Amino acid sequence: MSRTAFQALVELAKKSRQSARGLPSRQNTAPRWSGIGFSILGQRFVAPMNHVAELMEVPSSTRLPGVHSWVLGLSNVRGRLLPIFDLPHFFGGAISGSRKHHRVLVLETDILYSGIVVDRAFGMQHFNSDSFGDYTEALPETMEDFIDGSYRDADGKAWPVFSMAKLAEDSRFNNAALV
Repeated sequence: MSRTAFQALVELAKKSRQSARGLPSRQNTAPRWSGIGFSILGQRFVAPMNHVAELMEVPSSTRLPGVHSWVLGLSNVRGRLLPIFDLPHFFGGAISGSRKHHRVLVLETDILYSGIVVDRAFGMQHFNSDSFGDYTEALPETMEDFIDGSYRDADGKAWPVFSMAKLAEDSRFNNAALV
């Protein structure tokens, strides 16, 4: 009986090999670029992944005296003090949409740990690297220096690349105190 069972298994293995499909052929794919999508002032942007340490809901914060109105305050996030900034207000606009959609993009470098409030976050966005080019559409003048080109999505819409590194280096952003 065990010999019959063994023969049945051999036959089953033989049939499986005959009907098995091969692995899919390797296809050449275009290199991809990924970033964190967000919107401010009615415009979509994408920030490089290495510029954003974390994405979170807007935490409660304590207002600070003697700072610009775009500084929302300080928040305790897992035992660290996180300064919170209103990015649309920094650029001369106002945060829009429902508060439940507002998000904080956390910037963390050797010298900077800050939370940037945006109107909405879209999470990770992926683009073909060859869709990168200059951004030619109109933006508020105050934002132009922070844009490093753009990527086009599958629908052909441009997503300007917003450089959080340039924001972190901006003297106005770094000097939030009222003079």
